[in-house]
Amino acid sequence: MRCRWFAAFAILSIVPAAQAAPADCTAKSGAGTAALVELYTSEGCSSCPPADEWLRKLPAAGFGPERVVPLALHVDYWDYIGWKDPFASPAFGARQRELAAISRARVVYTPQVMLGGRDYRGWSARARFADDVRATNARPARAELALSLREPQPGSFEVRASGSVPGREDRAEAVLYLAAYENGLSNRVTTGENRGVTLHHDFVVREWWGPIALDAAGGVELVRKVTARGVTNGGVAAFVQSRRTGEVLQALALPACS
Repeated sequence: MRCRWFAAFAILSIVPAAQAAPADCTAKSGAGTAALVELYTSEGCSSCPPADEWLRKLPAAGFGPERVVPLALHVDYWDYIGWKDPFASPAFGARQRELAAISRARVVYTPQVMLGGRDYRGWSARARFADDVRATNARPARAELALSLREPQPGSFEVRASGSVPGREDRAEAVLYLAAYENGLSNRVTTGENRGVTLHHDFVVREWWGPIALDAAGGVELVRKVTARGVTNGGVAAFVQSRRTGEVLQALALPACS
């Protein structure tokens, strides 16, 4: 399949108790580490739809936001082969290459799944994935996160993300990321490798902020406005990651509040 590989730039059981309360629309991370799952995908890639479907079905398979924080990041580097992905951003390809450089990988590809900031080839093996998520959840979190959503005026939402890193050894390289994602998206592809196929997507990142550095005390706070569409049909997610190793210290999702 043509869209499998793309060269990277050379220089480049404790379960977390995260809870979302619809009444006040808040979430707070727990003692264990939630597993951040990033899917790098493209509507122009013929091998991507099975991975998109797998990500969509994670909650139904028992991987709720207290265990797994899924995000779909659509890349634009396959647009040239016939179909322009409407959900793609150059920023997501840049992030993918940055993570590849950290791990000294020579290529990036689609579909690529990253678990906790590292390339993960075992996503399609259900038992293996469940074991690896369980192991991630059992690790004590090295960061604390909180998310809140409010609607200061009709149709305008504000998200507040705050985090802290207690360990001094983790603070220097730790940064915060914040994303707004949307569910229930679909698109009929008319050209390219997926011509004639209607594709369905959940957890599609529509807005992205970061990296945001921590202060000297290991704390960080970020307030941003998000679109009503992204909030009501999806949610927001935050995570703290080491810029040196790529390791995710903690992740947190806040699904749409009713």
